[in-house]
Amino acid sequence: MTAQAWIAVLVGVAAMADDLARRQISNWIPATALAGGFGWQIEQSGWRGGWYALAGTAVGFAVFLIFYLLGGMGGGDVKLMAGFGALLGAGKLLEAALWTAVVGGVLALGALGFQWTRRRIALASGGAAVNGEESEEEKQRRESIPYAPAIALGVWLSLAS
Repeated sequence: MTAQAWIAVLVGVAAMADDLARRQISNWIPATALAGGFGWQIEQSGWRGGWYALAGTAVGFAVFLIFYLLGGMGGGDVKLMAGFGALLGAGKLLEAALWTAVVGGVLALGALGFQWTRRRIALASGGAAVNGEESEEEKQRRESIPYAPAIALGVWLSLAS
């Protein structure tokens, strides 16, 4: 396995664990991807590799920026994709973004199916609503879908292809 793949695996696992546990991604995780990406790209292609990493970072940031501005994605997800952009370069990052969209769609459908099933079970057992006394913040957290798993899997699939 290459250093690029190791960086992607380690950063992806850290991002997934953080996002699943806290529904946010600590800044050190995308910073690690960014630093590792620049280091790997420069090691592979010299200063030209630095430009590949910079272009990948810009594309990674731009890919998810619109979703962040529309409120559908957190800033940590945008920074994570920018960090992975440095690691992958612009061309491979676009492939990873497509894989991420596919994986994210599958995960979203699974989450919706789980929530629907959970509500049906609660209604069938005589409950009027699931967690009816929870705060708005708790409800948003429960209904949000952490996107770091989709990003990490998308990056891994792009490296495997």
